[in-house]
Amino acid sequence: MKTSTQKLSQDHVSAVIEMALSDHISFADIKLEYGLSEAEVKALMRENLRAGSYRAWRKRVRKFSDRRENYK
Repeated sequence: MKTSTQKLSQDHVSAVIEMALSDHISFADIKLEYGLSEAEVKALMRENLRAGSYRAWRKRVRKFSDRRENYK
């Protein structure tokens, strides 16, 4: 497992983004598979998504986390 977003291949970056965009995969699952912390996933998303897409994703993640404690 890699611990830095700079060391991830473009395929892995795409996979992490897909996982993060999913409403069914938690930050803990991403950490287990790729070794990225929540902050690293957020940074990766910010670098790779358009600003509006990133804000919409963060809003959705916050909304779900308010409803379910173990969500992202």
